[in-house]
Amino acid sequence: MFGRLGPTEIILILVVVILLFGAKKLPDMARSLGKSARILKSEAKAMKNEGKTDEAAPADPPQPAPKTIQAAPGDVTSSRPVSEPQVNDQQPQAQTQQQSQR
Repeated sequence: MFGRLGPTEIILILVVVILLFGAKKLPDMARSLGKSARILKSEAKAMKNEGKTDEAAPADPPQPAPKTIQAAPGDVTSSRPVSEPQVNDQQPQAQTQQQSQR
């Protein structure tokens, strides 16, 4: 779109801008535009640096919490570790033998 603009078109656009805004306001507008560009650039650098520090120091993976059962108030037993139930193949056989003896 802007590749087709020749020198005469650019001069014409500048003349229209000067007529619309006036010669006195143009330096202030350019100064304001420069400040905005500097602020934008510094914020972009800050965000980029913040992203690099996050990637450079990865967070430690969370450690699994120990599985314990806390004693209820007034309970005489202390906390005890939770153990996974073990499958015992002989237990059902023992129960069936006891039931058959009855």
